[in-house]
Amino acid sequence: MFSRRHPYLFFILIFSSIMITAFVGLSLVVMLVAKDAGFDDLLKPGGEKVGIIELTGNITSSREIIHNLKSFRENSSIKAIVIRIDSPGGAVGPAQEIFREIRKTVNTKKVIASMGTVAASGGYYVAAGADGIVANPGTITGSIGVIMSFANFQELFRKIGLVPVVVKSGQYKDIGSPVREMTKDEENILQNLSDQIHKQFIVDIANGRSMDLSKVEGIADGRIFTGEEAKNLGLVDRLGNLEDAIEWAGRMGGIKGKISAVYAPEKKFSILKFIAESSFKEIANMMTNPSMHTDYLYSPSN
Repeated sequence: MFSRRHPYLFFILIFSSIMITAFVGLSLVVMLVAKDAGFDDLLKPGGEKVGIIELTGNITSSREIIHNLKSFRENSSIKAIVIRIDSPGGAVGPAQEIFREIRKTVNTKKVIASMGTVAASGGYYVAAGADGIVANPGTITGSIGVIMSFANFQELFRKIGLVPVVVKSGQYKDIGSPVREMTKDEENILQNLSDQIHKQFIVDIANGRSMDLSKVEGIADGRIFTGEEAKNLGLVDRLGNLEDAIEWAGRMGGIKGKISAVYAPEKKFSILKFIAESSFKEIANMMTNPSMHTDYLYSPSN
């Protein structure tokens, strides 16, 4: 009866079901038969190469980037490394960890950061650890600052008649609670925390870029810059694309002839990881487990 009354809707439902089933089935096949390419497999042809590591999207974890940096650093065939950044930034901890690993790597091999569409906030933090930075003239970068955010459902709970009960052993144990208003003392504590993390950002940029601390402080107010502006400010060394960055890295690494590049292997696709990292999951998690976030993140929607 439903198919007769709503033929178009019925067709859409059936078609959607088939597509979803096919997508899940294909993903399962890929996960079962695909094998991650190792660094040894990628470098079998031999010769001197530039290793390319891609950092895309929000920075939520440092594990894969650090693994790739370490693998390229320890491989004698890789003479220099390019880290290609297309990221608005992300969590403080992972950004700092990647920056530290880049700083360790530059003691052994040259590292060049190549900026794509956006390399802002934590994305710029990571780039500042490299020996040099290449950006497009229109790359969005900068946004040197810290943002803390949390959800407050106090009014919503009042409307639905829900009364939260909190038992705590310290005055500030539930600081940033989503079920009550924040006190002035709590605001001051969080502002001080944000200022400390911001200072860490500024100091690392000054050290990584060999810039005067006061100069970095003067532009570390969260504003964004084009790649061209960033170059004039000393935040970027050259204007160019990924190929320019590869060429620069290769010459710095001592490669004389034609420069070949090899990308770090991508991990095989995981449908579970895709679902886990989806926006729907993030929204649901915010509603069921609200918490405070401290990020090096450029996000116009905040």
